[in-house]
Amino acid sequence: MQWTISNQLTVARVALIPLLIITFIFLPSPWNHYITAFIFALAGFTDWLDGYLARSRGETTAFGRFLDPVADKLLVATALVLLIEGNYAPAILAIIIIGREITIGALREWLAEYSSIIVHVSAMGKWKTAMQMCAIEALFLHVEVLNFDMHQAGLILLWLASILTLWSGYEYLRGAWPELKAGNQTKDSS
Repeated sequence: MQWTISNQLTVARVALIPLLIITFIFLPSPWNHYITAFIFALAGFTDWLDGYLARSRGETTAFGRFLDPVADKLLVATALVLLIEGNYAPAILAIIIIGREITIGALREWLAEYSSIIVHVSAMGKWKTAMQMCAIEALFLHVEVLNFDMHQAGLILLWLASILTLWSGYEYLRGAWPELKAGNQTKDSS
């Protein structure tokens, strides 16, 4: 495994998750809102930065291709569970977002094993991710900032993110549908 800067940033993003949990649960309000939001923003920035560095420096690795999406999904799933636990977000939105990630992850794994089709990240998928990150950030803040209710803004953004999540999931499924429909039977599935 190459220990590139990009891979180090991805590992750091995973390492920030326990800190996110601790600050959200154990720090008193309103400090938990500000510090948790800062940690989440820092983790989100490492997501952008590790991808940028890997591409611009030609340092993409198999480890990075594996861990980067895992780190992203762990971060978002943890954040959503915390927000539900704190009564900051409705569970149905987390179910949509996490359910889509599980479904598309399984689809990618199936395609990698049984097919030569590669379904690339769409522009809609990138918008979905950006909207999720902004929504979660606003919900973690949860307070008014310059007379602007971050909680309400976060809820609106999370609803929009859920719509984009469903839409981008549909795009992935539509792109893979010919292969799924063909039902490659060369290996048993369970």
